[in-house]
Amino acid sequence: MEFRPCIDLHDGKVKQIVGSTLGYSDQKVIENFVSAHDSHYYAELFKKDGLTGGHVIMLGSGNEQAAKEALAAYPGGLQIGGGITAENAKSYIDAGASHVIVTSYIFHDGALHMERLQKLIDAVGKQHIVLDLSCRQKDGHWYVVTDKWTKFSDFIVNEASIRQLEQYCDEFLIHAVDVEGKKSGMQEELVRDLAQWVHIPTTYAGGVRSLEDLRQFDAVANGKLHVTIGSALSIFGGDLSYDEVVAFCAK
Repeated sequence: MEFRPCIDLHDGKVKQIVGSTLGYSDQKVIENFVSAHDSHYYAELFKKDGLTGGHVIMLGSGNEQAAKEALAAYPGGLQIGGGITAENAKSYIDAGASHVIVTSYIFHDGALHMERLQKLIDAVGKQHIVLDLSCRQKDGHWYVVTDKWTKFSDFIVNEASIRQLEQYCDEFLIHAVDVEGKKSGMQEELVRDLAQWVHIPTTYAGGVRSLEDLRQFDAVANGKLHVTIGSALSIFGGDLSYDEVVAFCAK
């Protein structure tokens, strides 16, 4: 298990947001934390601690400069997502990203568009692609949700669909949408399912809030998943020591 850090950008600032509150015109975005530090600061911190595979997520427009400052500070050490398309993906790889992360671009209008995924592969290569299968449970199945997590796609995440998509990407990033940003504990059922299904590097995000949660996550995932933690971390205003998380996962 590796600890994969994150830098979430909103209006050009590093923030921690309850992701399920984004994307609604009639609903206020819930901000857990707004940092006094810029993206470059966090990238330097993760570089100093030797953390790889972290992700920079651009939540809406106006974040491109801050994102590229982070990539420049830690070239090859960070992935980037948020508004990525086949047309702009290579510019972020050229700017220092190890991978680009996509959801809504390929899950367009509620369906998986393989031609878009192939265009992305043609642009940057499978080895630079992370598929974000952020999902929510409905009718006993896990469904990919898109457009800032406001829309259910028709794509069910299960062993067969995971096996299909593994042929077209280097890693998965999977947010448990219903618990992400809420510091309420992991979605154990999803963690258990993913650990049984995946065969490529996969990072789980959502709800981990304590070292005890980390121990439980590692036990349930059986070492097959990486983990990212946001709002609960001390560097983002939370109670969970960043240094302790780094040390725990390094063991």
